[in-house]
Amino acid sequence: MLEVRDLHVYYGEIHALKGISFTVRQGEIVTLLGNNGAGKTTTLRTLSGLLAARGGDVQLEGTSLLGIAPHDVVRKGITHVPEGRRIFNRLTVVENLEMGAYTRGDADVDQDMEHVFTVFPRLKERRAQVAGTLSGGEQQMLAIGRALMAKPRLLLLDEPSMGLAPVLVEQIFETVLTINRQGVTILLVEQNAAMALSIAERGYVLETGRLALEGPARELADNPEVRRAYLGEA
Repeated sequence: MLEVRDLHVYYGEIHALKGISFTVRQGEIVTLLGNNGAGKTTTLRTLSGLLAARGGDVQLEGTSLLGIAPHDVVRKGITHVPEGRRIFNRLTVVENLEMGAYTRGDADVDQDMEHVFTVFPRLKERRAQVAGTLSGGEQQMLAIGRALMAKPRLLLLDEPSMGLAPVLVEQIFETVLTINRQGVTILLVEQNAAMALSIAERGYVLETGRLALEGPARELADNPEVRRAYLGEA
């Protein structure tokens, strides 16, 4: 579905991604692991058109995405839930969800909003509430729900568990599994490596802009280097 080939990305003169290549097959959950500064967020921002690559290619079902504006990337079926949620704090829950559907011109928006409320019942209870007054967990639900309103085929998730209590982390990851089972392919960036590997089919480990390891999630979870570096084991 998604193929990244020899991708190079810079911030000014800083070479942030140094020729990474990976694939995401339709229906999978694939996770990108790595320490802060490894290039995980840079990767997602490049895939969604927010950053320009200087080399390589990104293809969605055989069509290059490089040079395409972010809103057109959304129209092609990719939505991005950014690190830090980036909801519209002064808008209500419903208004935020409506913003997620801004690229659409079909008549199913209301039906899809009800689907989001099925996935996140808490949002239905808060539908008229100003988003900036929601709890951290509710804001994360809203950020994911807003992305779902664009009817993505591929969902990019950047640190969905950041800053959440453990019980909410489990809830968010259960929801990610539910969304995947409903037919959405997911590329997941997550500091909670144990949780990410528990739900993913495959994973890639980034180190300072390069791919260091890749493989089935279970194999990565059993890899001594991964266990030491990312799972907190001696």
